[in-house]
Amino acid sequence: MSVHLLLSAGRGPEECAWALAELLRRLEADATRQNLRTERAETVPGDRPGTYRSVVIQISGAGAEAFAASWTGTLCWQAPSPYRAGTSRKNWYVIAQPCQVDAPHTTFAEADVDIVACRTGGPGGQHRNKASTAVRATHRPTGFVVVVDTERQLSLNRRIAMRLLRERIERGDEAAGRDLTTARWRIHDELVRGNPTRIERPEASKQGLVPQRPRRRQSIRP
Repeated sequence: MSVHLLLSAGRGPEECAWALAELLRRLEADATRQNLRTERAETVPGDRPGTYRSVVIQISGAGAEAFAASWTGTLCWQAPSPYRAGTSRKNWYVIAQPCQVDAPHTTFAEADVDIVACRTGGPGGQHRNKASTAVRATHRPTGFVVVVDTERQLSLNRRIAMRLLRERIERGDEAAGRDLTTARWRIHDELVRGNPTRIERPEASKQGLVPQRPRRRQSIRP
């Protein structure tokens, strides 16, 4: 089982890109604890070193889908800004949504095409109407159908039909790829600030909290 998760800082400030990097590391550590594998399939860096505007991470292993669901939605990194000391804001939001990475590709094989000879009307004289030189070609996997009667030879019409089917399938794959890209870009604009599905915070040691040493007991002399 493998799932791709898109994490995006949306149109938020540079702190959101920093929060994304922190949340990404927290997600990867969480996945490791659950014996899941992660791989950063795509990354778009932020303006600051070590930050990201968006990341596509692949999660693999048993339970990957449930794990991804636990990290899906609006994520909040709760910590002071590392860039603006004067701001009181501590909540930085990131959106995480499952996404499809690979665009569909339809393999064209002539064995998947049903060819039927037929007659068609229209201009061309009685010879065209009497002879079954036209072809109706159906690509079974996609259901695409073309009818070709431009030539008087069945073999030529068959060749044209195959070319037209191949071109139609390629255009369909290209359109599906564009739709996939559009859907992924739409995720960047779906970030809703507030009401997060998950809140994460830095560890205490990373917040500049220095543990105090116990005081030594003073011996009291009689």
